[in-house]
Amino acid sequence: MTLPRTIVPVSDDEAIARIERDVALLWPKAARTGPLGLAVSGGPDSLALLLLAHAALPGEIAVASVDHGLREEAASEVALVGEICAALDVPFTPLKVEISQGNLQARAREARYQALGEWAEKRELGALATAHHADDQAETLLMRLSRGSGLAGLAGVRASSHVPGHEDVLLIRPLLGWRKAELQEIVASAGITPALDPSNQDPSFDRVRVREHLAEHQWLDPKQLAQSASNLGEAWLALQWFAEIDWEDMVHRDPNGQMTITYYANVPRAIAVETIMRIVGELGGMVSRAEAGRAFDRLWQGENASLGGVLAIPGIEKLDKIGVDMRAWRFSPEPPRAVH
Repeated sequence: MTLPRTIVPVSDDEAIARIERDVALLWPKAARTGPLGLAVSGGPDSLALLLLAHAALPGEIAVASVDHGLREEAASEVALVGEICAALDVPFTPLKVEISQGNLQARAREARYQALGEWAEKRELGALATAHHADDQAETLLMRLSRGSGLAGLAGVRASSHVPGHEDVLLIRPLLGWRKAELQEIVASAGITPALDPSNQDPSFDRVRVREHLAEHQWLDPKQLAQSASNLGEAWLALQWFAEIDWEDMVHRDPNGQMTITYYANVPRAIAVETIMRIVGELGGMVSRAEAGRAFDRLWQGENASLGGVLAIPGIEKLDKIGVDMRAWRFSPEPPRAVH
């Protein structure tokens, strides 16, 4: 990435109005308590977010750039983002993280959001924005379809959520309706040559292969795929809403203080799976949706289920406030196994 002598700010009124609308939908003006933080890597997508936000929210943004220490070029890319911010008179903070052992991409993501969350809290930012766009969303949807993901996975990247580990920090992704080519054009028009991550060209990564497939098959419209993911996201929010009602109405703790929870199961499987996961968590265990789904199937057939250190025993019981017999599944910590 090279820094031009003069950065040409975004002047397209339509683009500025568009990003203003996209940000306002996720972060209403009446709810704003501080500047908008931007995570900018130096790639074309995040630089476009910076340029758009600079034009739409002058004096109301701050930028951070994370060096994961995984590539030699990373430090110089962070420095150049800082130079661009200086040229635009935007507050800038470089962040350096260390990646722990394990899945490299997952650990890098965890470390990045941890650092960004801490930065947002320290700066008292109103929200944090990342540059995920429609092509990212389409790729994510196709990858998860190929893996047989459930509704939670097919919902893709959420337009609005919270920074993992920093639940008080709103996380927004205002570019999910924008195509990558549009963002590249914005950066090119500013006279900036963005950084290019070589991993984005490495076919050993699933995302790169999916990207190549989309490029080869024009009938697959990334923007429409992204819209489908958005629709699935709305369905997922509706399911979570009903799961909360199920928890409040149909989950009962033992009145004598025992570590036993009774669940009156009377909802579709997808909702019951969320409730089962929450019950196991309340009893000190941890379980995936796939495991909770298998437990549901066993319990529905009248069989005991063991999951996450919790034993579930099915039965039938009359629920007083309804006055009808219902499935009553009792969950309690599994007893210690005998050692011979």
